[in-house]
Amino acid sequence: MSAEDNELTRGGRLAKNVVWNLLSIIVPFLIAIITIPILIDGIGKDRFGLLAISWMFVGYFSLFDFGLGRALTVLVAKCLGEHQHHKIPGLVWTAMILMTILGVIGFVVIFWLTPWLVGSVLKVPSELQHETQKAFYLLSVSIPFVIVTVGLRGVIAAYQQFKLLTAIRIPMGIFTFVGPVAVLPFSTSLYPIVAVLVAGRFIAVLAHFLLMFRIVPEVRQHYRIDPSQLRPLFGFGGWMTVSNIVVPLMVSMDRFVIGAVLSVTAVAFYTTPYEIVFRLMVIPTAFVAVLLPAQSTTLAIEQGQDRKYSAELFNKGLSYIFIALFPLLLVISLFSFDGLKLWVGEEFAENGYQVMQWLAVGVLFYGLSLVPFSLVQSAGHPDWSAKLHLLELPIYLAGLWWALTHYGILGAALVWTLRAWLDALALYMMSLTLIPECRASAIRFGLSVLLAVMLFVLATQFQDLLEKFLFAGIVLTGFIYLVWRHVLEKKERLWLLRGLGVRREH
Repeated sequence: MSAEDNELTRGGRLAKNVVWNLLSIIVPFLIAIITIPILIDGIGKDRFGLLAISWMFVGYFSLFDFGLGRALTVLVAKCLGEHQHHKIPGLVWTAMILMTILGVIGFVVIFWLTPWLVGSVLKVPSELQHETQKAFYLLSVSIPFVIVTVGLRGVIAAYQQFKLLTAIRIPMGIFTFVGPVAVLPFSTSLYPIVAVLVAGRFIAVLAHFLLMFRIVPEVRQHYRIDPSQLRPLFGFGGWMTVSNIVVPLMVSMDRFVIGAVLSVTAVAFYTTPYEIVFRLMVIPTAFVAVLLPAQSTTLAIEQGQDRKYSAELFNKGLSYIFIALFPLLLVISLFSFDGLKLWVGEEFAENGYQVMQWLAVGVLFYGLSLVPFSLVQSAGHPDWSAKLHLLELPIYLAGLWWALTHYGILGAALVWTLRAWLDALALYMMSLTLIPECRASAIRFGLSVLLAVMLFVLATQFQDLLEKFLFAGIVLTGFIYLVWRHVLEKKERLWLLRGLGVRREH
């Protein structure tokens, strides 16, 4: 069977899966826009800064899975591509047991470190230290739930059942922001707010178990541990663990370092524009979550053959992410001050608008880097990206610390963007090594990104609202024309026209 004929890699299914993935993150994002100002007003800047760190911790807890969640997606997808379905129950249960053990270890580590984190690392006001410590103790309880959920999502993603995943992720994503707001009439303390978040994580893991049993009934019917799966799981997951630990450190720990070097108030000023810009990562994340199992299945089918379809998946992923991100990020860069002032007030706008402008450039680089990152892992070389990230980490942290002490939160945004660019460039070069068929489009793609960055820089020079609207109109009109005529294929244009209710292209 060719890659083109395989049900799990067909373009129509991939497109639908991307849409479902986008919905699962866009809906909570819209809720976040409404609830964040309410939270800031209800609990104050200091508590909101600590809550932002708590949100970061909940997401970062997945580092304790040792890469097994992503390894499950790749290995299960490979089994499907090679028609070795009998291996899947043993693979899944072996991974689940390992991830439960790792989750308990993670709980013990964070529980033990909490007094040091709250008392020494973070500059928590003295009147908030007691409730913050209690909240962090409670956060540690959620680690096993988070890690097992990551593994369950990995299995479901390998079967590309993103519509069903979305049915769980949308309500859980909404709950992450609405839950804390629902506590405000009763308490403004961090402890009950975090308790609600932990309860949500427990419900999530139960829902994912039920969904996995529905999609893969043989896993429920054949409970067994397969020791032969330990080596591929740890071999694949071990290097993924390095990236799983290091990448979130470089992506999210800037807020933690800001809290240590400056203050939790500075965390609030940085987090507010960061949350808006970084939420656009839902777009590349949605694409890459679909590309990872599709690439793994396709590479298994095309093993030893010409990898034309793999190259097509890679190039399409880059193009679609660029097309989706560029106009949104350009508008954010243009109207950063005006938007922040309207949303959360002039104080936050004055302190955060330049941060937002630089992070917009960084998010473009980071979003594009996820495609080659996914390809490197799908091709069985997670060690390549892991070694790259190990090299980047000390340089990034040193640069971040220096930039914060000299330039404040703007320095953090500058260093974050520079690292995202270097990471994207290195991963792209690795991908060209793995799939030489992609090299034909490399120069054109590089020039497109360079032009985009120049437009971002130009956008920061406008002060008048009318000038900003004129610039946005001219650039986006030209962008849409170029994409329509020179990037999208005829079948893609027809698909879009049908989606808009137009039968044929005129």
